[in-house]
Amino acid sequence: MAQTMTNSRVIKVHPNDNVAIVIEQGGLAEGVSISEGCTTLMPIPQGHKVALTAIAQDSPVIRYNEVIGTAVVAIERGGHVNETNVRLPTAPGLDELSLATRQAPASEPLEGYTFEGFRNLDGGVGTKNVLGITTSVQCVAGTVDYVVSRIKRELLPRFPNVDDVVGLNHSYGCGVAINAPAAIVPIRTLKNIALNPNFGNEIMVIGLGCEKLQPSTLLEDRPVKIYENSEAADPEANVLSLQDESFEGFGDMVDGILAMAERHLERLNKRSRETCPASDLVVGMQCGGSDAFSGVTANPAVGFATDLIVRAGGSVMFSEVTEVRDAIHLLTPRAINKEVGKALIEQMAWYDDYLSQGQADRSANPSPGNKKGGLSNVVEKALGSVIKSGNSPIVDVIGPGERLRRKGLTFAATPASDFICGTLQLAAGMNLQVFTTGRGTPYGLAMVPVLKVSTNSQLGRRWHDIIDLDAGRIATGDASIEDVGWELFHLILDVASGRKQAAADRLGIHNDLVLFNPAPVT
Repeated sequence: MAQTMTNSRVIKVHPNDNVAIVIEQGGLAEGVSISEGCTTLMPIPQGHKVALTAIAQDSPVIRYNEVIGTAVVAIERGGHVNETNVRLPTAPGLDELSLATRQAPASEPLEGYTFEGFRNLDGGVGTKNVLGITTSVQCVAGTVDYVVSRIKRELLPRFPNVDDVVGLNHSYGCGVAINAPAAIVPIRTLKNIALNPNFGNEIMVIGLGCEKLQPSTLLEDRPVKIYENSEAADPEANVLSLQDESFEGFGDMVDGILAMAERHLERLNKRSRETCPASDLVVGMQCGGSDAFSGVTANPAVGFATDLIVRAGGSVMFSEVTEVRDAIHLLTPRAINKEVGKALIEQMAWYDDYLSQGQADRSANPSPGNKKGGLSNVVEKALGSVIKSGNSPIVDVIGPGERLRRKGLTFAATPASDFICGTLQLAAGMNLQVFTTGRGTPYGLAMVPVLKVSTNSQLGRRWHDIIDLDAGRIATGDASIEDVGWELFHLILDVASGRKQAAADRLGIHNDLVLFNPAPVT
């Protein structure tokens, strides 16, 4: 991505752009000169766009050398360009996109990089050693929360090699059309979350007993190679239903769960970290609370780190369909073959139809916070979002709740919602997540480390104890995209090894799982 610094006050991403974003803290006042012959006509907040040339009514507004919209009214040179005077353009058509036309860029393999992880029998590697207790129905969530608290207090201190105990609560399981075609999404999501490498194949399932989604269903079709003892291979040994008639009261139920947890903890405690190649990394890339800096600082640095992980033989996924849809024409040429390109198009078309059925469209994104941060519409947001995918070829596309199948760069289709995207990336098998933010969010996941990267240094300073890495230094010229990308890559290795702790884990900030359920609720 070509990046032109007009001066210390604004950034123009591409020479062909007719807008630039304000980088000066506090924004620019009226009458400030930003380039030869261009002076601000009004106050323009930090992160917002200023017109570098006069833009006639109905003429294109260009950022990233792409049309992000057309002018609703004539915009004078030096004027404030924002969501009120930029019209959302038509989304790229899906019928005539180029498929697999770009030759993969030449890059040397990145060798010799390792981390200390927990290797599983199925070959996957955990960055944490966690006992996961999943549920088959929301009815038991309160009980699981109670039991997790007891396990942490009474049992976990006896098992020093186990990092945590996590309740995988959700709102699914009953009162739903479980046989509807779209029900496959939440069901496979729950099944595949249980296979996340950070759980070491020691998942427990707590159910009620009368729910539509029976607890044993979540352990169906598990590969035999994940088991090392007969008890772990027996679904009945890993499932407990509270309506079991053998239980006499709540205390008896709790004792049964604690006894099961103790057996799992004993096996997890035998695990220890060992040196693993960087090719065992499975990293999810996500953004939330984005601003206009996202596409010029944090996301390009994340994209650089993405390419490093891929060069090292690892796996990276990027997601968020609504924040990809308007940049899909930039992605389909990067598919390794036409089948992968067609799969990208199919996921875009599926989501177009999904939104249409809900009488919504892509204009519902961005959020008010995104707009306050300078993003005019979802086109501008998408063009900045896809930069997280770096420059590597896209080797595969998976649907919501599916597991990764190939190493390299994969598009994992998810909604843009932070919490749903995180839940689906967990199901895909990520063992670490990188999350960029410009407006700020305390988002975190208990199951995997989440590294938060700030897009601007003002947020990095203000949230100094929540942000793990400040990419805002790119905007001020204190660091390059490559500098921050390498820094992030090394931080990923350190956190995956347990040598450093993500801020969200250190503070204990963890969000609940949120399933994507496009099926009817009964």
